[in-house]
Amino acid sequence: MAQGYAQNFKKRISVLVFLKNSVAPLVLYFDNPYEEYNNLMEICKTQSAVSKLIEKETIGPIKKVAFLSNQISAVALQEEPVVS
Repeated sequence: MAQGYAQNFKKRISVLVFLKNSVAPLVLYFDNPYEEYNNLMEICKTQSAVSKLIEKETIGPIKKVAFLSNQISAVALQEEPVVS
């Protein structure tokens, strides 16, 4: 009965970066999202009084982004279905 709706769904992984004083997170797409997630988590764990400028080049709609390390409040991974 649902044969007409059978489509191939792939999963795309995005990295969500939540910044202080921002309502919506940055949704970033990378070739290796797990590696970028781990890098950002290390930055969150080792935050100091001195902030660093973080620049990332992505493969999604946002091509290049920069933010300060002490402005990160959380990082998450998100799976999104993509119709192929």
